[in-house]
Amino acid sequence: MDGREPRIGERMTRMADDAMVQGDQVLDLRGLRCPMPLLKTKQALGPLAAGARLLVITSDPGSKRDIPAYLDIGGHRLESCDESPGEGTFHFLIVKGARANLC
Repeated sequence: MDGREPRIGERMTRMADDAMVQGDQVLDLRGLRCPMPLLKTKQALGPLAAGARLLVITSDPGSKRDIPAYLDIGGHRLESCDESPGEGTFHFLIVKGARANLC
């Protein structure tokens, strides 16, 4: 490292790399419009074990509202949510909840 604070895109790239090293998934949904980012996120969480991490990258502005709302209802945890205005993307780091996903 060169001692400077990383830009959001750089930090998220490292986060994505970390998630892959740990065996978790990265779901790139850029270009999909509502409701597809939410539906694909829900599908991706289904088979994951409780405590698994999923990094979701989307370009749909509605995801900023929809994904956190679903996670709250579904018993999952939003570990971080970052917006990269220059790239027009949103990054959600999700931890799968232990309870059954009934939503």
